[in-house]
Amino acid sequence: MPDIVSGPVLFARYAYPPNSHGYCGPNDHTAFFESGVAKTDDGGLRAMSAQFAGAWPYLELIAEATGLPDPLDRRVVEAYWVGSPRLDLVSTHAVGNSMEQRFRPMTGSKFFTLNESVLAGGVPHHSFAVFCIYPWTGLLSERRRAKQALTVLDRCRIRWGQVLAVHGDQVVVESAPLTWDGHRLDFGPIETETVVRSIDGASMIPELKIGDWVALHWEWVCDRLTERQVGYLRAYTMRHMRIVNDGNLHSGTATLLGV
Repeated sequence: MPDIVSGPVLFARYAYPPNSHGYCGPNDHTAFFESGVAKTDDGGLRAMSAQFAGAWPYLELIAEATGLPDPLDRRVVEAYWVGSPRLDLVSTHAVGNSMEQRFRPMTGSKFFTLNESVLAGGVPHHSFAVFCIYPWTGLLSERRRAKQALTVLDRCRIRWGQVLAVHGDQVVVESAPLTWDGHRLDFGPIETETVVRSIDGASMIPELKIGDWVALHWEWVCDRLTERQVGYLRAYTMRHMRIVNDGNLHSGTATLLGV
């Protein structure tokens, strides 16, 4: 069973890994981590979460479209990072309007290259941002940058894996990495990797045991998952991979966003 925590704490579990690399969120990633470990929100954790300029508008969109007043409601946070049927309650029109407000000013007449993914069925899941909005998918078509782009896509998406062993702060898991054959994104054979669950024993996540399903973001374990949650995560990830494979490689986005 998943560890039931508040929405802000759940958000911190998933958002801390890229924040620790300096990609997004508050400058003080140590304070963000410590707030997540404490599992309490005195307002500081909520304020830091709102500094994630990439994720926050999606949380607002999911909340508004599904009748929830709080973008950090646990149900909203879980829908964005893991996936749930709540995402399919967000209309294409609502997603399109959100994209237009955020990206039309910087893309101008080329905004349609982003909007294609919405029209193709994209929903406000983290994998939509990774595969359909972030510039790395478009860079797969550039031979000299394809390897780096694939690595970033694989680390940036929320992956699912199964625990093989737990050794202090580290966990050995097996999971399937992304592959790119020059034309299509897919999953490769299962591989073993060592990931991080804590720093000097301080952890945001529950205790793990062999056989547990877990969510992975960059080199971190974010949470323990139920089989149903794994199914949602796989389904929404594959939905957005199919959009890419059907021809929505936004190479223009990389240029527009300066990558």
